[in-house]
Amino acid sequence: MTYRVVQWSTGNVGRHAIAGIDAHPELELTGVWVSNPAKAGRDAGDLAGLGRALGVAATTDAGALLATRPDCVVYTAMADVRIMEALEDLCRILRAGIDVVSSSPVFLQFPDGVVPAEMADPVRAAAAEGGASIYVNGIDPGFANDVLPLVLTGISERVDQVRCLEILNYATYDQPTVLFDIMGFGGPLDQTPMLLQPGVLTMAWGSVVRQLAAGLGVELDEVTEHHTRLPAPDTFAVASGTIGKGTAAALRFQVSGMLDGRPVIVLEHVTRLRDDLAPDWPQPAGRGCYRVEVHGEPEYTLDLQLLGTDGDHNTAGLKATAMRLVNAIPAVVAAPPGLLTTLDLPLIPARGLLR
Repeated sequence: MTYRVVQWSTGNVGRHAIAGIDAHPELELTGVWVSNPAKAGRDAGDLAGLGRALGVAATTDAGALLATRPDCVVYTAMADVRIMEALEDLCRILRAGIDVVSSSPVFLQFPDGVVPAEMADPVRAAAAEGGASIYVNGIDPGFANDVLPLVLTGISERVDQVRCLEILNYATYDQPTVLFDIMGFGGPLDQTPMLLQPGVLTMAWGSVVRQLAAGLGVELDEVTEHHTRLPAPDTFAVASGTIGKGTAAALRFQVSGMLDGRPVIVLEHVTRLRDDLAPDWPQPAGRGCYRVEVHGEPEYTLDLQLLGTDGDHNTAGLKATAMRLVNAIPAVVAAPPGLLTTLDLPLIPARGLLR
């Protein structure tokens, strides 16, 4: 069976999704939506940097794309600074009877107990109205802290704590809005950026903690958050701009699921903009990694190292997010209507991609 797919946005993740759709033998790219009028009319292959035409022109006309009734939309538009608009987009697509795989808003990966019901209920209602399914995932939050830890715990006799870490240098991640406006890199340490406002970390990664708890059959007492930032020792440049001396250049945060006063499920990020910063913080395997630690009997540590063919670990992370969505399309289309989580879907391998 061939699934007709529309790609929604062509940014850092979207352009990799286009390449992935084109590479997948069961998928056919039938449309591309863009927000920038300057991209309208350009071929999808050009926008994805493939060096060849795919015969699909981008458009800003969302209504026209939905009217073609694709089987699925891959939604990768930025939602961090436009959550309500993104939710409206998703509801519109679902009400049209079209399944969705999306990289955002990330709390929809497992919203129960994470955000107020009024944030997720309209999405569920739209899915029911259209008889469609939606699955939100990626690499983190996503595969690195849902499938990987749950699989690893399957060989445990006893589990005392599950800890999932992202340990990456973001210097080559070219997304100024995320680095500067949301995460606060390059800003004064006495100013609190959007990501570190009280409750935001829990809204973003509480879905990870809550889903792992559900997968392990645990009822958490509460979810807590904590963060630490360190300054740049001197001025230096990254792909997104300049990091001034004394401004934020390293960030470590934890979102912890608590049980009987102890953290039993922990999501931790260790983010540097230079490898020599915070030498006493956890260090990556290879150029960068996602790490799962299962403490108990026995003790397990699993490192997933990232590296793109261009030699950049951040490229690999973006591609992993895109392909987690693209490869899930057949399973999501086959699933019953509703808001799906990883716990609802079967194993999703790279079916048809072994060359």
